[in-house]
Amino acid sequence: MAKVVMIIVIILNGVSQYVVSFCLMLPTQVDIAIVGAGPQSLTLATFLLQKRRSMRHRFMVFDPSGTWMSRWQYQFAALEIPHLRSPAVHHPDPNPFALRAFAEGRSHELHSPYDLPGTKLFQDFCQEVIQRWELDDRVCAAQVVRVEPMPQSRFPFRLWLQDGQTILARRVVVANGGSGVHCPAWVDAIPTPYPDDRLLHSTHIDLRQLHLQGERILIIGGGLTSGHLAVGAASRGAQVLLMARRQIHEKLFDADPGWLGPKYLKDFWAEPNWMTRWQMIQAARNGGSMTPAMVTRLRRLERTGQITIYEQCQVAQAVWQGTHWRICCNQQAVHHCIHPLPIDRIWLSTGSTLDVTEQSLLAEVLATYPTSIVNGLPVLDEHLRWQGCELFMMGGLAALQVGPTARNLSGGRMASERIVPALTKPSLARS
Repeated sequence: MAKVVMIIVIILNGVSQYVVSFCLMLPTQVDIAIVGAGPQSLTLATFLLQKRRSMRHRFMVFDPSGTWMSRWQYQFAALEIPHLRSPAVHHPDPNPFALRAFAEGRSHELHSPYDLPGTKLFQDFCQEVIQRWELDDRVCAAQVVRVEPMPQSRFPFRLWLQDGQTILARRVVVANGGSGVHCPAWVDAIPTPYPDDRLLHSTHIDLRQLHLQGERILIIGGGLTSGHLAVGAASRGAQVLLMARRQIHEKLFDADPGWLGPKYLKDFWAEPNWMTRWQMIQAARNGGSMTPAMVTRLRRLERTGQITIYEQCQVAQAVWQGTHWRICCNQQAVHHCIHPLPIDRIWLSTGSTLDVTEQSLLAEVLATYPTSIVNGLPVLDEHLRWQGCELFMMGGLAALQVGPTARNLSGGRMASERIVPALTKPSLARS
């Protein structure tokens, strides 16, 4: 038996918005429930269908948007990101060369070096993948807020939705990103009330909605997102102060390409100590970084006076003074000029946290099936399965098995290759 739900989807097309309504069947039970409809879950769906096409009606994806990759598309549009950081071989289709074939006649949308797909090209390709694999009707507009284990049941999981409805599932795959917003300690220590829009994390910023002419904006962070924010603010006439706690680190990719194959992963997978693996992950990612092209662009804007870059510097205190921020940094003797400058907005590009113990979604799973946790990351089996049950993890929370690129597109492919056999072969299921 299924429930009929009316869904409103807002499709963003530049500045225009169109509202489309349609009906979708919300199941009361499902064999495989996938939480999240981002690029990783799309990758899992295509890999699953490649292995066994008959699985199409045995899984359902749950996402508040009701559409594939809604959050991903919004974030790229909101930050005006022109192209991906990952090469064209990393995408949700099982055929690594499918995107290159799709891009025939659109080669100008593959950016150097290494053919980085333009944002529009990648979005169009993913839509083609969704249609080709007949996945349009696999996403339910529902937010899963609790996963309740029921160990003795034929359906050992009950998914609780935000509206109070429940769905039973035999297997669950959590592919919702698993990360929370990270804010520096000084944010909680701000002594005075301030308008919400005057201090925002990057995940809550939409450049398309802002008029910044004549404003002074302090951007905190040395990663690629802070670069996009700085460029976007400067293009809107803002004076940008970019502050990074260390020297801006230039890298083409989040992690060395050797982590995409056996060159580095062989030793990583052979390492039996989970803490050592966690340390290897931290060393490989080494905090935020920017591409050489972005650094070149920022330095050019710095020379024209539109951006001032403060490296090896951190905010010590921020005080809202009614109409603007007053900032003290920990290098006051060096950056003496920042203290008297009135700041209109502070934007935090300070990344995210990965800690499974902070995920209320999985609190009952943790209580029923305790597992080892290393600095927030759960210890999973070789199929990315939670200890003692048929719940699987994708994304950054699967990093102890997948490696440093677990949260990236390439990590989605590696995770899918591990999970799909456990979903399709009865011999690999837990007894």
